[in-house]
Amino acid sequence: MSLRGFLEQLKAEGKLKEVTKRLSPVFEVSASVGKEPTLFTNVDGSKVVMNILGSRDLLAEALGISPEKIIEFLSSCPTEGDVKLVKDSPTKEITGKPDLTKLPILTHFEGDGAPYITAGVVVSEYEGIMNASIHRLRVIGKDRLAARLVEFRHTYNLHKKAAEHGEPLPIAIVIGIDPVTLFAISTRVPEGKEFNYASALKGEPIELFECKNGIKVPHAEIVLEGYIHPTELVNEGPFVDISGTYDIIRKQPVIHLTNMMHRRDPIYHALLPAGSEHHILMGIPYEPLIFNEVKKVADIRNVALTPGGCYYFHSVVQIHKTNDDEPKKAIEATFAAHKSLKHVVIVDDDINIYDPNDIEFAIATRVKGDEDVYIYPNVRGSTLDPRSENGIGTKIGIDATMDLSKKWKFERAKRPEV
Repeated sequence: MSLRGFLEQLKAEGKLKEVTKRLSPVFEVSASVGKEPTLFTNVDGSKVVMNILGSRDLLAEALGISPEKIIEFLSSCPTEGDVKLVKDSPTKEITGKPDLTKLPILTHFEGDGAPYITAGVVVSEYEGIMNASIHRLRVIGKDRLAARLVEFRHTYNLHKKAAEHGEPLPIAIVIGIDPVTLFAISTRVPEGKEFNYASALKGEPIELFECKNGIKVPHAEIVLEGYIHPTELVNEGPFVDISGTYDIIRKQPVIHLTNMMHRRDPIYHALLPAGSEHHILMGIPYEPLIFNEVKKVADIRNVALTPGGCYYFHSVVQIHKTNDDEPKKAIEATFAAHKSLKHVVIVDDDINIYDPNDIEFAIATRVKGDEDVYIYPNVRGSTLDPRSENGIGTKIGIDATMDLSKKWKFERAKRPEV
């Protein structure tokens, strides 16, 4: 299903909000968006869509499953699916010289350094190794962007390798793809398997077409072709990231655009930084990774990245405990699966991990601070954590499970049936 097909489905179900008022891409769109899927039909004459995957329910709908089946489906889905190379694409309806001023690229917050592309999938390839991932892209000219490349992630590594040979890294920036492929690209999978994973999630081969520079991309509303310069750096930032706070200014590589193609009357997809869709795409893909890692050491039942933890820094892991050593093992497995995680709480299977009050109840009644709190200082975390120093910080794991030797003290009272 394409982006347009998904929007038509949401509209038919009464789930798509449409805003027809003319709005400026500078502040007005981000000030007007709520949490529901929203199509702005007149952003200085262009169309902008936001929040297509702004909740677990919407993600489940895109995947064609019920919300309660998300973790079961994602944790058991293989990463290997077939891809299909095709010669033509509706993306090629209009082709021409790149001009970013023709796109409704948003400026989201007053402290932002510039307009930013926030839902652009950067597809790169070097020496036969491919990667697809979302990067924030700062507009610095009609045909130039500054790309935030997180150190030691795949795009960074490919760019570094190309730069060591004095070569540019060919890329394509894909905007407005179908929601399942967007989710797949946001997930940590084996190197170069993002599109294969999308096919596995869909249950059918994803179609890719080849750009002029040789990069293969899925059908989309907009595709920008170009390359990342091997040595050119500019200031990137400030920018509001996952925590809702401003990330710092850094020297980052420059993308030079060489071609631009798009559908007629294209729909530009934007992520509101620190908004619900940003949280879903950053956080939920880690849940199956945590699930499968913890499964090696405990009988895991469920896992959730929490809203209060920005769907990124805090996790709750639900296990069926059979011995008192399992929670610590589950804590360490969770941190191994999601290295940017800051705090994790392990709970029993009678705790609702989607209810903050239930989680707090478990901490209040089942935690003894000097025995059940594990502290890991001076370890790698996330540069997006304002409390970290260059990504180095302290992690805390909390065992909020019942003491099995005194289980009767912790079991919750049940109301009698009348």
